[in-house]
Amino acid sequence: MKVLGFITFSLCCIAAPLAAQDTTHARHPGMGPGMGRGGMDEMMGMMREMMAPMMGVIAYTPGHLLAQKDSLKLTPDQVSKLTNIENSAKVAHEAGAADFKTHMGAVSQAFQTAAPDTTALRPHFEAAHSAMGKAHWAMVAAAAQSRAVLTDAQRQKVDAWVTTMQQRMQQEHTM
Repeated sequence: MKVLGFITFSLCCIAAPLAAQDTTHARHPGMGPGMGRGGMDEMMGMMREMMAPMMGVIAYTPGHLLAQKDSLKLTPDQVSKLTNIENSAKVAHEAGAADFKTHMGAVSQAFQTAAPDTTALRPHFEAAHSAMGKAHWAMVAAAAQSRAVLTDAQRQKVDAWVTTMQQRMQQEHTM
């Protein structure tokens, strides 16, 4: 679940500054009062589209599978293997998250000047982007390893959960 928390945190780091922007007509020509909410809805839709393909991966993260161990009827051997995968991935994920935080702090600090120097910002942004990629890769690799631990019947059950969740999200989006 820490992986999912990191993804949520990362998306919030991107979304919060956008959501906090002043969207009044005085600041943004061409945007009248009330246009800000539509922009937020559009951004949330884009986030849903980006995250939808990840739902299948997230469902197979070891922490998620271990949280569903009773429903999946995991054997003690499977629990042990999933716990080992989770512990190994945690180290790589935390290293990426720490590196991300360091570089995003540098981006934030450099951005506080009246005229931020893009030459100085870019290396930190790129390093933060790379760190986030490494943290996400740790999650994807752990999910792939975890999927292989399950039986065909268990994988079918997890896949059914993912399909149901995707259908719910689609229904909510069309409402």
